Amino acid sequence: MKFLVDRCAGGRVAAWLGDQGHDVVELRDLGRDPGDENVLALAAAQERVLVTIDTDFGELIYAKRRPHSGLVRLPDVRSALRIALMEQVLARHTAELEMGAVITVRGRRIRVSLPPKAEPGSTR
Repeated sequence: MKFLVDRCAGGRVAAWLGDQGHDVVELRDLGRDPGDENVLALAAAQERVLVTIDTDFGELIYAKRRPHSGLVRLPDVRSALRIALMEQVLARHTAELEMGAVITVRGRRIRVSLPPKAEPGSTR
């Protein structure tokens, strides 16, 4: 799978995903933070699942119907726990992520939401 890892999700999560054989781009390696709208647009343009702890992306996807290629929202916890949670997400929900699902992890619960329709005229 292809991932774009947000700054807040951490370099250790990105490194772990790469070690698992995934195609990973870290947002911090791309320079200044371009803002949430542009981050989501970049992930969609490159067909990457965005990995973040930021909750603002849900509003962009659901309220503003921005195009996306999937989202994993992890809790703001130690990076070792984020890696363990990401491992669970991939073990159980890879097919849904490949379909562009939004996955939110809260505590030990994993919520999977089907991808909402994007704005008219968008690719997703």
